[in-house]
Amino acid sequence: MEPKSTFWQRIGLQDWFLPNGKPLNKEAEKVKALTPDDVYLYIIEKFKESIKQLSFADRIVFYHEFIISFNEDDYQEFVNNRSGLLGIIVNESVKKFYELLREYQEVGKKVEPSSSKWVFRLVSHPDYKRGDKGFIGKLLPGSTAKKEENLRVTFIPRQTGVAQTLDISNDVLKGFTYYSEGYYELPYANDLHYNEREASKAGNKVLARLETIMPDKQFVGRKVEYLVKDDDIVVSGQDEERDEQAVFKVPSEWVNTPHLRIRLNKADGKFYMASFGERTLINEQEVAPSDVNAPVWVELPFNSRILLNGIVGINIFKPEP
Repeated sequence: MEPKSTFWQRIGLQDWFLPNGKPLNKEAEKVKALTPDDVYLYIIEKFKESIKQLSFADRIVFYHEFIISFNEDDYQEFVNNRSGLLGIIVNESVKKFYELLREYQEVGKKVEPSSSKWVFRLVSHPDYKRGDKGFIGKLLPGSTAKKEENLRVTFIPRQTGVAQTLDISNDVLKGFTYYSEGYYELPYANDLHYNEREASKAGNKVLARLETIMPDKQFVGRKVEYLVKDDDIVVSGQDEERDEQAVFKVPSEWVNTPHLRIRLNKADGKFYMASFGERTLINEQEVAPSDVNAPVWVELPFNSRILLNGIVGINIFKPEP
C-alpha cells in the first residue's frame, strides 16, 4: 500500500518546503517558538500585501477574511497557555488595519469595503513544523457561491524565510483543523475607527457549534461548520437570499428555504428547534413541520443529530471552552 501523501506533496511543494521528504536535522528543528508579536506582525504584513495585490486605479481593495495557519503544537500553546490572547491579537490587528486605510483615505484614495465584516480563522495543520506559518486570504468571507475558485496562499519556507505565493484549489483545505476558539468575527467600521463597544457586541461569544456533512459533489468528504452567536437563528437552503450572521445558509439543494429555526431559551438555558422543511428528524425521531409564522418548538439537546430530508445531517455541539 502506498504511503499517504502529505499536504505539501499534494500541492507539489514537498521538495521545496520539506526537502526530499526527509526530516530536517536537529539543528534545523530548533525553531524559536512563535510569539504574539510574530503573529500580529504576520497578519499586518499579509494585509498590506493584499492591498498591493488587489488595489487598482484609486480604489483600495483588501482581504476581509484571513486564515492564519500554524503548527498544531504552536497553536495549542496559544490556546492552552495564553487563553484569550489570540482574540486580543485579532482586535489589535483590526485597529492597525483602520490606521493603514485612513492613511490611504487621507491622500485621496477610495476606501470602500467588499464586505460588512472582518473574519479571522486561526487554524493548524499536521504537516506544519514548529515555527511554520501560512496565510490564505479571501475577498468575501462566507461566500457560498457554486463557482470553484482557486485561493491565493502564502507560505514561508524555514530554509529561506522568504514568502512565496501561489494559487491552490479549495480541496487542499480539507487537511486543515479548524477550532471554534480560533474563529473571530468583527463588524467593519465605515468611519475606519475601531470601536471597543461595537466589537464586543459583534456576537463574538459562541453559544453552540453546528457541523454539517452534505452529499453534494463539491462538498464530499468536507464538513461545513457554523458557529451560533445569536439567540435565534435560521437554517436555510441554497436559495436563501439573506446574508446575515443569524442565517446559516447550507449550500445544498436538499435543504428547504427556510428549513429550521433554532433559538436559545435564556430562562432554562436550553436550545429549541422548529422545522419548516419537508422532513426533519432529531436523533431518529421525526419532527412535525410547522408554519414559519407559527413555529412549534421541540427541545434540541447538545450532541443531537438532525437529519434534513433524509440526506443532510447536522450535529449540534457545545462550544469549546
